[in-house]
Amino acid sequence: MSNSRDSLLALIRDGKPMTLREQLRLTVELSIPAILAQLSSIIMQYIDAAMVGSLGANDSASIGLMATSTWLFWGMCTAVASGFSVQVAHKIGAADKAGAQSVLRQSILSCLAFTFVLVAIGLAIGNRLPYWLGGGEDIAPAASAYFIIFVCSLPFFQMNFLAGAMLRCSGNTFFPGMVNVVMCGLDVLFNWLLIFPTHHIGLGFIGLDGCSITVPGAGLGVPGAALGTALAYVVAASVMWPYLWRKNKELNMVGSSGSFRPKSTTLRRALYIGGPMGGEHVLLCGAQVLTTVIVAPLGVMAIAANAFAVTAESLCYMPGYGISEAATVLVGQSLGASRKKLARSFGNITVILGIAVMTLMGVLMYVGAPLMMGIISPVQEIIDLGVSVLRIEAYAEPMFAASIVAYGVFVGAGDTLIPSGMNLGSIWGVRLTLAAVLSPIYGLQGVWFAMAAELCFRGIIFLWRLKTNAWINKSTTVFK
Repeated sequence: MSNSRDSLLALIRDGKPMTLREQLRLTVELSIPAILAQLSSIIMQYIDAAMVGSLGANDSASIGLMATSTWLFWGMCTAVASGFSVQVAHKIGAADKAGAQSVLRQSILSCLAFTFVLVAIGLAIGNRLPYWLGGGEDIAPAASAYFIIFVCSLPFFQMNFLAGAMLRCSGNTFFPGMVNVVMCGLDVLFNWLLIFPTHHIGLGFIGLDGCSITVPGAGLGVPGAALGTALAYVVAASVMWPYLWRKNKELNMVGSSGSFRPKSTTLRRALYIGGPMGGEHVLLCGAQVLTTVIVAPLGVMAIAANAFAVTAESLCYMPGYGISEAATVLVGQSLGASRKKLARSFGNITVILGIAVMTLMGVLMYVGAPLMMGIISPVQEIIDLGVSVLRIEAYAEPMFAASIVAYGVFVGAGDTLIPSGMNLGSIWGVRLTLAAVLSPIYGLQGVWFAMAAELCFRGIIFLWRLKTNAWINKSTTVFK
């Protein structure tokens, strides 16, 4: 697959014609590893939720309460990394390897400096944040510990994501995808050791049926889930960077030299691309925090069911984000090579593929909702609430896919300001308004009906923008 992918990407950079079949094949080859990486990421959250969920409703609500806040910090890290990685995609598309390497060097100090600012902010507010979000004494201490450990792990998350983003924009989605899959397995192991006080291991595999040994564990509960995930990120980043630095065909630094000091031109472009994305994440997660505040008065069961249903739904929409990453690479490299017609073709192909995949996932979510919720929580009331809202959301998955993948197309073109505004206008103007009206009447189901309606509206307006030439022409302004 690697040789096939590289040869097809070379057609983009060399200005050679590509048949529809070749475009489809390249899209699939880039999408599958990216989908696996996205799925492994959300499975890690699923694992945390399921393992902690077995401890009871309060521990489940502790993680659920902090979900939107962790997304906010996570989103800010991804935004700043994307501001640099999209530049790399354009440099590679233009066959400017030295320029791509230069941007990579500059991104390291820039991203780390930004991340340490986030760490300082997180540590400053960590002890009070659960109370600000409406949590009580029954869940706030554990929620605070979970959040503080998460914040301290952000530099490792940032470095892991930055390396993966650079590899993907060079056309290598396979290696970061496989590393993330392994990271998912490590998360299971570390959580198993850190969350529970004891572990019983059956010895039937060596012929001693009915016998077991007891292994002591850390018994950290909710904080153990955060620490286990943090350790998995440490290992992943330790693997990703040596490969990127020495083995990657387009970006390896062996024998090259240059300054790590950020240049004004690079920072300006990064700010132009990542700034709107970061601002969007702040306001988007602000909307999600407000949603949490709307849900909080509905009780601990509703908080836990809402958070777990969001995690369960993520298994369905993360394939869309994987295809979106492939769209960013393909459109970015096509426009870097000054091939606007090919960029539009890849944009259409990836969006159609995303809609098809997430429609199927929506059907599976509707049918499998009881199993998905049952894995996460043993509490029947949480399961029943989660199943009801997941089945509402299943109808919105096709249009959700349209907005996710189209956004990746626009990012590849450096067109982030207007699409970010479209996201925010849709969420604040449609979702939150409907949720505030419907939640007192219909409870958690009303909140999720508002979400489904908004996702359908968002998909429609993103498809409309995809049909225009505005996003293609934006790349001329950003990368001139």
